[in-house]
Amino acid sequence: MADATASKPETWTRWVALSMAIMAVMAGVITLYMGKFSGKAVMLQGKITNQWGYYQAKSIKQHTYEMQRQQLELATLERGATWTEEIRSNYTAAVAYSKKMLGKYEKEKDEIKADGEKMEKQRDDAQARGGKLSLSLIFAQIAIMLSSVTLITKKKPLWFCGMALMLVSLWYVGVAFGVL
Repeated sequence: MADATASKPETWTRWVALSMAIMAVMAGVITLYMGKFSGKAVMLQGKITNQWGYYQAKSIKQHTYEMQRQQLELATLERGATWTEEIRSNYTAAVAYSKKMLGKYEKEKDEIKADGEKMEKQRDDAQARGGKLSLSLIFAQIAIMLSSVTLITKKKPLWFCGMALMLVSLWYVGVAFGVL
């Protein structure tokens, strides 16, 4: 009889230990993915910063051509009547080239802006997923802690609370991956 009662708590504590091991593995996987998304967000932020710097460079070049076009048009208005046909032709060609370059830079800026906004959405998504996974990790760690206290105190309700918190942790994982 003494052996039967002694083995019953031992069996129960084995289940607690097994559940803790499973929770620890899940916490490790959660940590891995949390790091993946956090790292992705940081890398994308660097790319976004470069993208908007590139956009600004194109804007400066575009502004330079706009100023050149305005100066050429003003010169044409001011002195154009006295020019020879060759000078007028050169000025007209320079104005046309400036307008062409303005259009080119506007198109390039639109593409750069679209790429930058796309990367910003990816970064925001990675940050949101990383945030949800960090909440998941917190709940998993608390679940592991409660389960370990269960082994010390022999209080089953703590283990059940730990299991419930692990379910909350898994719920956050599902939300982070868009399953829930």
